[in-house]
Amino acid sequence: MSRELKFKELVAQYCDIKPEQMKGALRFREDLGFSSLDFMSFLGELEDEFDVELEQDKATNVHTIDEALTLLDELAIAG
Repeated sequence: MSRELKFKELVAQYCDIKPEQMKGALRFREDLGFSSLDFMSFLGELEDEFDVELEQDKATNVHTIDEALTLLDELAIAG
């Protein structure tokens, strides 16, 4: 399973949009309805699922699916 699909399946646990319907420009809070607590829980699950460590300042600047995927790619390359 691709990293993007795994990522979108994680996102889908927090909203009513199916992974295959998710577009990169969707914003976590405004479009997907994430609360601050949802987003922090989601970030913890991302760290566990993809075995990465997210820096707080970078993670809080992530607003869209594309931004989150880009950050995951950067962490995978760096790791």
